[in-house]
Amino acid sequence: MRGLPPIVRRVSHVTPLADLRALLSNVKKALVVVRNALDGLQNALYELVLHFFTTVNHIIQSRLPAVAMEIETMKHVHMTINVFKWVIVPLSLFYVIADLYFFKQNALDSMLWGLLVFLYSSFVPDLPSIFRMERLTGQLGDLHWWQKCAILYGAPIFICALFSGFRLGWKTTETFHNFRSLAAYVAFLLVLGFLAFGDFAISIGDLTEILSIPFYGAIGYLTHLKVDEQW
Repeated sequence: MRGLPPIVRRVSHVTPLADLRALLSNVKKALVVVRNALDGLQNALYELVLHFFTTVNHIIQSRLPAVAMEIETMKHVHMTINVFKWVIVPLSLFYVIADLYFFKQNALDSMLWGLLVFLYSSFVPDLPSIFRMERLTGQLGDLHWWQKCAILYGAPIFICALFSGFRLGWKTTETFHNFRSLAAYVAFLLVLGFLAFGDFAISIGDLTEILSIPFYGAIGYLTHLKVDEQW
């Protein structure tokens, strides 16, 4: 450094600092982009969920006030996005990297499916509301356990049937906002995880992918129960 001209020495001292500033500037821009994307996701998710449940409640002639529905939807969406941002994203990155490093297995597909399962599971306890009633009267009894499981597991099918103008005459007081329903739902996702990522010569890498589906689902379901103050 002593043999260099003064201007070269100045450039040598400034360049690393300039590179650091440029790096920090790029990181800041990237964080802004991510934050805006998450804000956009929250707004889009809120509008989608609110429109969906508004339409469903109109079809089933629910008495839930519109204001109460908007508040409830905002609470669930806000909590879901926060859990997604601070829990799901870091765990997903760790899961993919760890699976690749320790088991030499690409878990990106199961991670992406897990994200969808998490978002769906964050609202699934409310989907069976098309069959819900406050109390059963007269000779009308509650549903059998297999019918309740069918409602919980096949909620999208029943919703599609509802929009098509077909609705079963099933009635239940079950709210699905409890840990018993959570356990049944996680068991169902475990079966789906095995069918999607398992085989009869299961490796440890396969096992992590199989378990990832019920894991994502359990976090989503628990997020919903937390908003509704069930735990």
